[in-house]
Amino acid sequence: MPNPATDRVNASHLGAAMIECVMADRKVIDDTHHITQKRGNGQLRREIWVDAQGQVTRYNLAYINHALHAGDNGRVVGYDNQHGYHHRHYFGVVAAVEFTSFDDIEDQFQADWAALRRTA
Repeated sequence: MPNPATDRVNASHLGAAMIECVMADRKVIDDTHHITQKRGNGQLRREIWVDAQGQVTRYNLAYINHALHAGDNGRVVGYDNQHGYHHRHYFGVVAAVEFTSFDDIEDQFQADWAALRRTA
């Protein structure tokens, strides 16, 4: 038979270990910018998810242009942290990248995209 006094003590003793409420990350940015043929063609894609504290937990940054690269769903260059690690896609080659901050990843993506645009 349940004992309310004992049950209360056990529940308070276990506290957060017994029940943990985890809020799902929420997508705060979901942008696709279409680039005109004159400016290089393709799309710039940004997807960013944050946790309850506003920290970036997941991201996908990509320049997509099927005319430049048919593989990898047209992703010419991109950065994301799917599959449990931070990595860069570049013309179908995937390589791990050192993660220091999301701002740094955005800067790396911008530099790659700008370099591609200059050569196009």
